[in-house]
Amino acid sequence: MAFSELDGSAVLESQKNQALQAIKGQTDDYILNVNKSDYIEHLVSEYSIPPLEIHSDKLSVLVEERMIPAELHPSSFWVDSGQSYPKDVYIFHLPFSGDVQLLKVRASTYSMSAPRISVTGQEIQFEIINFNKDAESIKREAEHVVSQLTSQNQRLTNDLVKFNGSIAPQLNQAFDARKEQLLNKHGMIAALGIPVRKATGIPSTFSVPAKRTPAIPRKPKPEVTAQGFKPEPTLDEAIYHHILKIIHDVGKQFERLPSTYAGKEEEHLRDHIILILEPNFEGSATGETFNKRGKTDILLRHEGSNVFVAELKYWHGKKAYLETITQLLSYLTWRDSKAAVVMFVSNKDFTSVLRTIREATSEHSNHLGFVHEVEEGWYQYRFHINEDKNREVQLAIQAFHLPS
Repeated sequence: MAFSELDGSAVLESQKNQALQAIKGQTDDYILNVNKSDYIEHLVSEYSIPPLEIHSDKLSVLVEERMIPAELHPSSFWVDSGQSYPKDVYIFHLPFSGDVQLLKVRASTYSMSAPRISVTGQEIQFEIINFNKDAESIKREAEHVVSQLTSQNQRLTNDLVKFNGSIAPQLNQAFDARKEQLLNKHGMIAALGIPVRKATGIPSTFSVPAKRTPAIPRKPKPEVTAQGFKPEPTLDEAIYHHILKIIHDVGKQFERLPSTYAGKEEEHLRDHIILILEPNFEGSATGETFNKRGKTDILLRHEGSNVFVAELKYWHGKKAYLETITQLLSYLTWRDSKAAVVMFVSNKDFTSVLRTIREATSEHSNHLGFVHEVEEGWYQYRFHINEDKNREVQLAIQAFHLPS
């Protein structure tokens, strides 16, 4: 009987437990070093269950004569028990795509009158015996069977779509719990923070006068080559977004006062941004939180390495833009570093530049994925540092219009 042998809720619960067990079964080194987003994407693609697709438009039929036992004849037939009689048997072939085992799974809502079928390869087969029926009657009966099968499959598909949509949050939660447990076990939680926090009592002269705007092919399992795990500091997520918001607000101030800022060198614009950033955060004993290197960088350093880098450049086309990203990524070595590329655009057609940024960013060899657009001209991406996809970088792209 189709869609009736296995309880669907038990099948899905088992599939979920296998996915969660995959996280529990990984080595400590793997969990601590792998790129979480790539690993979760792999698990989702591995343990999601693609629904069956029944190709009712490709139904075909063969006919053959068989000896049919008297017991299978309708009661209206005069037949002798134990005897068999020749009848035409219509064998219908209904192609499908997907895992044949799903034809055994019962959906959460189902019909008690499931049709009897057999399966050969990627074809469902069912038979209709011609007990003096006309062609139209046989056609209607076949259509009824196909309708039952497609209806039951749709109910199962609804369950699978719901399951597939729920598995990623559960895997994320399980991964985070396993990683936190490992970090606690090794006593490393304290090593993951950077002593940067929002300062209190900021002088009003440093406030930013800006209006606040609200803001399944299978994926292969990511490889991890790192041996052991070295704790690395990471910039708090809230601090990172606060830094970006201040840079964004200052950039919007540049746009509102073009006569004041247009034509300024990158170095001067950078110093102005640092002037606003510095009093908002508490840093080292020297009082210096953000560092400068060269003419265009804003750095936040910890133990000799950069955990936040902002690169400020004037827009000189797609090629130079991608080279700026490459240059910025070369400054980063730690996992979960944070970064920003700030582009000052003097071109008259600012919209065209934004379109180029959106189209070109994914072409970079270190690009992992687009996260979201905070607002026009501010885009968040996932990148990785050079030669290690598991060391992910959060990269903000912010563009501001400073026409000549």
